[in-house]
Amino acid sequence: MRELLIAEVKEFGSELPPISADPPEHKPYKQLILPLFSPKAVEEYRAFTENLANELIDKHIASGKMDAAVDCAQQIPPRVIAYIIGIDPGRADDFTDWTRGIIELGQTDPEARMKYRRLIRDFFQEMIEERRDNPRDDAISKLMAAEINGEKLSDYSVIGVCFLLLVAGIDTTWSSIGSALWHFGTHEEDRKRLYAEPEILPTAVEELLRYYSPVVMARRVLDPIKFGEADMVPGEKVIMNFPAANRDPDVFDRPDEVLLDREHNRHIAFGVGIHRCAGSNLARMEMDVALRVWFDRIGDFEVTDLEAVRWTGGQVRGVRIAPMRITAR
Repeated sequence: MRELLIAEVKEFGSELPPISADPPEHKPYKQLILPLFSPKAVEEYRAFTENLANELIDKHIASGKMDAAVDCAQQIPPRVIAYIIGIDPGRADDFTDWTRGIIELGQTDPEARMKYRRLIRDFFQEMIEERRDNPRDDAISKLMAAEINGEKLSDYSVIGVCFLLLVAGIDTTWSSIGSALWHFGTHEEDRKRLYAEPEILPTAVEELLRYYSPVVMARRVLDPIKFGEADMVPGEKVIMNFPAANRDPDVFDRPDEVLLDREHNRHIAFGVGIHRCAGSNLARMEMDVALRVWFDRIGDFEVTDLEAVRWTGGQVRGVRIAPMRITAR
């Protein structure tokens, strides 16, 4: 196992800027991608997302059944992030397989993780070479034209940023959407309330992000530090347990309950500090659209087989299978 991990670092390095960069390198990389996810930019992606959400429901609503995870949640983020980056949304199934190969299978299988990292790396290398001949008005072309400290980004850095946007923009958001749909499909009282009070959707989204926080992150220790009884030394990794922080009773009233109209909700589902998720505006929009369209189009729904429901664990936690009975409005 150790030999495989060493081989992975030698082949791929560990650079996925800006998430892997420390100051002062961090800031210019983050400034490159923030315009893609500004509130104004995200609103420009809303119509595409709404059309996609409606198309997904159109495929299944007549049948009276739909897997909220497989047929809805897992379909939206890959296509939206592909649309933003400038790659073919029709290859969403490939992007989903690659991401799951790294985030899920790759957690315990380094060889599989390396395989899917190669697939993503080679894919974006092809996209870069294509845009050298035919530049476009898309994120890849903009990254290729961008400069940091007067120098253009290397292919390695462009691939690293695109890799991060693709993987981080898929699994975390579909996990949040899937968990939210599962919640409403198993909690009749909350489901009925959102039908009756659709105006509380924005606060409901924040509460579901808090309660079902999908992500934990690891950071490398830079300086010796003691925390409680633990001595941390440089080079070690420390898990940042965002889900646990979001259940802190010193911060949240009734932390182990879902309160759709929670008034004070300073959750850290998107992290905190300089590495806070750059795509939080996009994730919120996708979640808002997915739930809004679902409740607009579907008259009632519920999970039909609790034993068939499957969750994934590890660095990203979310629903992967959630069969539901649905009725049209």
